[in-house]
Amino acid sequence: MDTPDQTREDAAASRAARRRFVLELWSVMRAWRWRIAASVGLLLVAKVATVAVPLLLKRIIDAFSQPNLPARLPIYLLVGYAVLRFAATLFNEWRDLLFARVTLSAVRGYARQTFAHLFALGPRFHAQRQVGSLLPDIDRGTGGIAFLLGVGLFTIVPTLVEIGLVLAVMLRRYPGGFALIILATFLVYCGFTLVFTARRVVYQRRVNKLDARAKGQLADSLLNLDTVKYFTNESVELDKFSKIMGQWQEAGLGNQRALFILHVGQSFIIGIGVAAIMLLAGMAVLERRLSVGDLVLINAYALQVCLPLNALGFVYRESRDAWVNAERLFALLRVPPDMPGAERLPPLQATAGDVVFEDVRFGYEPGRPVLDGVSLRIAPGTTLAVVGRSGSGKSTLARLLLRFYDPDGGRILVDGQDIRLHSPSSVRRAIGVVPQDAALFNDSIGNNIAYARPGADAAAVEAAARAAQLHDTIAALPEGYASAAGERGVNVSGGERQRIGIARAILKAPPILIFDEATSALDSVSEHAIVEELERLARNRSTLVIAHRLSTIVNADRIVVMERGRIAEQGTHAELLRAKGMYARLWLLQQRLERERE
Repeated sequence: MDTPDQTREDAAASRAARRRFVLELWSVMRAWRWRIAASVGLLLVAKVATVAVPLLLKRIIDAFSQPNLPARLPIYLLVGYAVLRFAATLFNEWRDLLFARVTLSAVRGYARQTFAHLFALGPRFHAQRQVGSLLPDIDRGTGGIAFLLGVGLFTIVPTLVEIGLVLAVMLRRYPGGFALIILATFLVYCGFTLVFTARRVVYQRRVNKLDARAKGQLADSLLNLDTVKYFTNESVELDKFSKIMGQWQEAGLGNQRALFILHVGQSFIIGIGVAAIMLLAGMAVLERRLSVGDLVLINAYALQVCLPLNALGFVYRESRDAWVNAERLFALLRVPPDMPGAERLPPLQATAGDVVFEDVRFGYEPGRPVLDGVSLRIAPGTTLAVVGRSGSGKSTLARLLLRFYDPDGGRILVDGQDIRLHSPSSVRRAIGVVPQDAALFNDSIGNNIAYARPGADAAAVEAAARAAQLHDTIAALPEGYASAAGERGVNVSGGERQRIGIARAILKAPPILIFDEATSALDSVSEHAIVEELERLARNRSTLVIAHRLSTIVNADRIVVMERGRIAEQGTHAELLRAKGMYARLWLLQQRLERERE
């Protein structure tokens, strides 16, 4: 249970979030101030026309209700009535057309900003969040901003303007009792709506949270569909999803009950207000104090006020929902990147590709070091292989070199430049990576290769594929380079996927290469062929090889053996075998296992 201090802190945080949100929307509106001003002008003209329609209708009814009918048809009144009705619609539609650019531009801007922000956030954030739960937050958040800017602004403001105009006309033409009833109905309606909508927001937040959890669970299960089927755990995943959806259903029912009370209460208040106005007007007509035209006018104004009140209640409820949705989007945008301002640093100038790790220390979590004082060098044009048990820090070296993280201590130099003083994107442009499992987009094979160098022409893509010994395989496909790789590359084999990864690195042509266990997922035949391609690719480049199978690195210029975040041994393959240390034991163990498999 929350303490009073926690409740006060939550309330203060909510108020601060609302202030930030209002400032955000204000900045959007200020950028489009002239277009918004024109839209508001059209809105006011439309509302004046709307309020004038019942006045003209009263004059028409009174003209035809007299004992002696007019000698001539009051054409100007009848035509004017039609023109006013058309003008109200015309100016409203014109306003919407004019304002559409504001709303759509704001949604586009925030969607792009969110997308860019997600790229700026580091691996720590993405490791803790599910893609399936992020997407609904982004979708609902941008939709909420669009609603608050468009429908919210141009429903609340016009309704208030319309009610103000109606009250002014009623006070000028009729006894104050009519205006008093309309004002009292408006105030009671607003008070009731504010109180009960605030109660409903609690349910709406829970519905949104559970909806995001359900979509996250669904996406996680589908992304790991093969694993689910391996262990025949379809029922387990279904139970997890059903449990979340059950909670979502209960929250939704609570939300609907709150909505029922809100709708019924609002309709009751409007019904009482309309009944009171019509009773008062009917008595005045019977007493000959008002004409039939006055009764029609008062009835039209009562409906003209009460119907927008209903719309106002709907918009207020939806605005609160939109506010809740936008809150989550803005909370996401406020998550600070791991390296704020890093992209404003000067670009790295990498030519020779001389890589040096100087006394590097690093841990993903405080108190749990992964690297502890690692110093090593990859001389230009040489290959350095790193081996060791799982968790020894091998792959962490690659992540630090790519500036996914910065060292806690020490530094990493490329051609004498500390990479922390240069933008991460420029560091990564100087490095080509062939990972354990090359990730492919649901696009053509040609575009997947060209991803390494956007804008590369077909000849360059084909040359990279030829160098990776992949061209003949692609050419044999019915659609050639236009053949679809499928989602996550399901249409290509493991060996072909790795060759696409190699072709990407060839196309990028960087001075530095990283092979992160690039053959560990392949069979022996495929591994042998891929290793030859990797060695050909590594010629004349500085190469860091993260290896599991020692047979793939026997030709490396230098091999480093990692143990608990430190360098335990280093040397050539022959030197390390002669030393009869950890490397030699790992080599003998893997050789024995290979023989047993044969």
